[in-house]
Amino acid sequence: MKKAVKNTFYAVLPALSIVVILIGWVLLSMKEGSLIPSPAETWSRFVFVMTNPIANATLPVHILVSLRRVLIAMVLAVVVGITLGVLFGWSPVFRGLVMPAFELVRPIPPIAWLPLIIIWCGIGELAKIVIVFIGAFTGIVINTHAGMKSIDPELIKAGRSLGATKAQLLSHVAMPAAFPAILAGVKTSLSAGWMCVLAAEMIAAKQGVGFLIIKGQEIGDMALIVVCMFAIGIVSMIISVSLTKLEGVLCPWQFKT
Repeated sequence: MKKAVKNTFYAVLPALSIVVILIGWVLLSMKEGSLIPSPAETWSRFVFVMTNPIANATLPVHILVSLRRVLIAMVLAVVVGITLGVLFGWSPVFRGLVMPAFELVRPIPPIAWLPLIIIWCGIGELAKIVIVFIGAFTGIVINTHAGMKSIDPELIKAGRSLGATKAQLLSHVAMPAAFPAILAGVKTSLSAGWMCVLAAEMIAAKQGVGFLIIKGQEIGDMALIVVCMFAIGIVSMIISVSLTKLEGVLCPWQFKT
């Protein structure tokens, strides 16, 4: 009985948190001179932008434009980031040669690269993808490297004692053991990717969620800004949940209790 009550309590908690947020939102929007749109105003604006185009595109199209930029950059960041992270963790020679340069560049905020990227790549799609790539791949490298470093040495010794080659140790022992950390890095880098694409779209874009946010700022449409913020959060949540489900399929041992 106690377990059933406890499960019900934990099931109700998410709904309770949403109710508390809505109540706080309504109270803040009701204050005199408040610039925060009410939930009703936000919902009305959402319905409007879903069917009425802004800059020749409805909200779903703007979301897809931003999402396409993020996903292209994330694919590149995953390939490059995992490769670098694995090499950092597997090859002392490569780590000694390349790690100092990576550590020098890593602390630089992705947005600081934006002026140079615009000069080098213009203001088209390539510039936006490069900015997202820069913002995303460092986190993947760091997590992959951490995952490789945290591998139990006994696993490597066991593989060697069974006659595994270095390539087999990497592909059949090290990579599977580091995979949860790698996937965690991908999920973390996803939020950085959204941040970077929004910054890029705010400076130079004709479509995208970042473009809509700037448009809302220019015309004083706070409800449009809030709608775009929710859209970003929902899309990111869906992708994050999908990655978590993928982790559960590929790394079931992580979820065993």
